[in-house]
This record gives sequence, C-alpha cells and structure tokens, in this order.
Amino acid sequence: MISALLAGAVALALVLHIGWLARANRAKASTALAADGAGLRDIIPDVANISDGTAGVVTFVGSWNGRRVQVRTIVDTLAIRKLPARWLSVSITEKVAVPGTFDMMIRPGSPTTFSNFDHLDHTLPKAAGFPAEAVLRSDREGVRFPDAIIADHLDVFVEGRAKELLITPNGVRIVWLLAEAERARYGVFRQAEFGTVRLDPALVERLLSSASALRDVINQSERQGA
Repeated sequence: MISALLAGAVALALVLHIGWLARANRAKASTALAADGAGLRDIIPDVANISDGTAGVVTFVGSWNGRRVQVRTIVDTLAIRKLPARWLSVSITEKVAVPGTFDMMIRPGSPTTFSNFDHLDHTLPKAAGFPAEAVLRSDREGVRFPDAIIADHLDVFVEGRAKELLITPNGVRIVWLLAEAERARYGVFRQAEFGTVRLDPALVERLLSSASALRDVINQSERQGA
C-alpha cells in the first residue's frame, strides 16, 4: 500500500512539474517574441507579426528603406540533424530581373525545414568566386544567371554562418544560422533550447543591406543590357 501511494505521489509530482515547465516555456517564448518584435521596430518601423501558428516559425513583415521585407525565424528539429538549429531568414520581397530560381546552399547534406533546395531538379555549374562548399541549383534547365555579379556579393558567407542565398523573380533571401540547441538539454529532455539568443537588429539590417544591394545590381545590369 505504501509503495503504491509513493508511486502515485511521484507520478503526480512529475505531471505537475511537466505542467509547470510547459507554462514557464510559453511565458518565456512570449517574452522573447515581444523582445524580438521591439528590436526589429528600430529598423522596420511598421513591422508586423504575421505568424500563422506553425510550430517553431515566427514571421515578421514590413518596410525597410522603401522595400517590402520579411524576417523569419525557423526552428529546425529534423531528426537527422545532430542538433536542432534556429535559422534566421531575411528577404527583400521585391521584383528581381532573373529568369528563374537560383538557389545556393552551403554544405547541403540533409533536408531542411526552411528551404525547397532539395526539390530543385537542375544543378548549375559553379563559376569562380563562389564558396567551395556551395552547391547551386535552379528550377529551370539551361537558364543563365549573372554569376559574376552574384559572386561579387557574397561577403556575408565568409564567416561561415550564412547557409543559403535564394534569388527568384520575386525577391532575394539570405538564411543565417542563429544558434544550435543546447546539447545537454537536448540530449536528456529532447528539448530544443537556444538559451538567450535573440534577434540582433544590426545583423538583420546587415543581411537586408546585402540582399538589397544584390537585387539592385542585378536589376541595374539587366536594364543596361536591354
């Protein structure tokens, strides 16, 4: 009888503790989301959260230097990754003079939750100036992209945290590794915890500047060649 009562008490304590952890995590996530939005407002005054409830995905939109932009964070917990990762996706969502989708992925070893790279059928030849670890793909066969222009605007990939450059007729996107999950917590509890990592407005603006400059030079080159 005593053993049964003790087991019941332990089980109840565990349920209560799990419930407390869930509430604490929700409160922490809400506070972090508010802080991220406030930080972004310093560079995107009309920023709005348009997240659709997809687990691990937060999406902000607004205007930066007269261009429509999107800032998104994605928690990638695919089982084949060694550790879950939190990615930052920064996009200029304005028209670009390219004939199709150009996607450059650094070390594409496994599927991701932030990209359709694996669904692009055509691998492109890599011109001089592209990172050695990069693989280039497109949705169309035989199309030509301004490789020399693109290669001249890859400074953000030097540090090793930029993962993807996507250029489509509808915009330019750069994906950046914000953080990997804490190894000990994930190993024991299988929880993707990223500590105190938050959106850095200076980093977001730097990536927006890079994407915007690339879009501008591509469009300018197209106009000059017309």
